Amino acid sequence: MTTTIDTTLHALPIHHRERLMRGAREVNFPEGTRLFDEGQSADRFWIVRSGCVILDVRVPGRRPAEVGSLGAGSLVGWSWLFPPFTWQLGAEAMTLVRTYEFDAEDVRRMCRADPVFGQAVALWIGGVLAYRLHEARTRLLDLFAPHATNEGPMP
Repeated sequence: MTTTIDTTLHALPIHHRERLMRGAREVNFPEGTRLFDEGQSADRFWIVRSGCVILDVRVPGRRPAEVGSLGAGSLVGWSWLFPPFTWQLGAEAMTLVRTYEFDAEDVRRMCRADPVFGQAVALWIGGVLAYRLHEARTRLLDLFAPHATNEGPMP
C-alpha cells in the first residue's frame, strides 16, 4: 500500500492552519516576476492560490536550471524556517501567480510562543522537504540511471 503525503497547507491541522492564515495577505505576481533569488534573505513565504511557480538553481555561465514547478496549494519557500534564513533556490512566476504571503519573522515568533503550533509547522515543512527531495531523487534517477537495451543483460 502506498501512502500519499499531503504537502499542501491542508497538511496542517485545521486549528493551526486557521491560526497561520490570520497572518496571510493576498499578493499577486505577474508572469516573469522573480519571487526570490538563491542567496537572498528569506523573509517571507507563499502558498500558491493559482498559477505556476518555477524553482531554479544557479548554474555558472548559464541560465538558472529548473528544478521543479509548483501549482495551486503548494508552499513556495522553506528557507525562512532554518538559519541562516537565506534562499537555497530561486523562484519565478511562469504565469500570473496568485498567492497568500506570510511574514517569516511573524510565523517564527508564533512558533516560538506556542511550541505545539511550532511543531505542527515544522512537521508540515519537513513533509514538504521530504516530498521534494524524493521528487528530485526520482528526476536524477531518470536522467542518470542506465537504461535497458535490447542487447541482453549487462555483464
